[in-house]
Amino acid sequence: MSGMRWDRLKDLPRTWIQAGWALLTNSHISGFVTGRLYQGRLKRVCLPGLNCYSCPGSLGSCPIGSLQAVLGSAGTRFSYYIVGFFMLVGGLLGRFVCGFLCPFGWIQELLHKIPFPVKKRTFRLDRPLRHAKYAILAIFVIILPLTVVNAAGGGSPWFCKWICPAGTLEAGLPLVALTPALRGIVGWLFGWKAFVLLAVIAGSVIIARPFCKYICPLGAVYGLFNRAAILRYRFNADQCVRCGKCAAVCPMAIDPVAERNHAECVRCGNCRHACPRGAIGLSVGRGSQRLPTEDRAVQREQPQPQREA
Repeated sequence: MSGMRWDRLKDLPRTWIQAGWALLTNSHISGFVTGRLYQGRLKRVCLPGLNCYSCPGSLGSCPIGSLQAVLGSAGTRFSYYIVGFFMLVGGLLGRFVCGFLCPFGWIQELLHKIPFPVKKRTFRLDRPLRHAKYAILAIFVIILPLTVVNAAGGGSPWFCKWICPAGTLEAGLPLVALTPALRGIVGWLFGWKAFVLLAVIAGSVIIARPFCKYICPLGAVYGLFNRAAILRYRFNADQCVRCGKCAAVCPMAIDPVAERNHAECVRCGNCRHACPRGAIGLSVGRGSQRLPTEDRAVQREQPQPQREA
């Protein structure tokens, strides 16, 4: 099955997959009425996308939240399960998860469809700011839970507590609305988290997926696997005409030709659909590594020295 093409995915609108996955993984409907979290066996399983554990409808756990819980626990500082989960999902899919299986990524896309006079594809500090999510991963997800501990030796989930807007939207707001006791103890920290959420919402209207680009530590983890993931994009230089249509429609503002399988690529498929020659496709396996490269195509375009008679 190595090198098998999966272009049939384009026949099913991606937003249907995103919506279906979000509904499936948050189908504990009674939780949205009672405010009680699902506590069944499925809760032990990490979901691939950023889906808050405390969402009233969530059937699974957030891998970033789970990692912080382990790192911050007094007795255990390492989890083979969570590290193995990242390696398995990242090695198989890379940031395909961000483009298809992350409810908060889907929400950002819906927000970006709202008509607004100003839409920014990129800006001066766009690329440098994208390194921020790696700093957030290192500092708020790993270092602080490990080093800043209480008297019992336990650390806090710093990213969830201070930053994560997905948790505020999916868990904080519903639980406060459904639980009178929580409304009485809401303080400045909840106000700060609400401000972060509002900033991301406003930013999503103007910029495509700002949370994914600049903040999300889960996207940072999967991005590390993007170039080596089994599911990847292949590029056929023989068919490419350098029209630039693929780069023009990329929501992550990368060039799918010059930056193939870049760490920022969420495998959304916009470039595949925009290509008039079918030069970009979705492939599985190592076979995609042996397809023609852009460099070979450039060599063919260079004039060849004429032989003397």
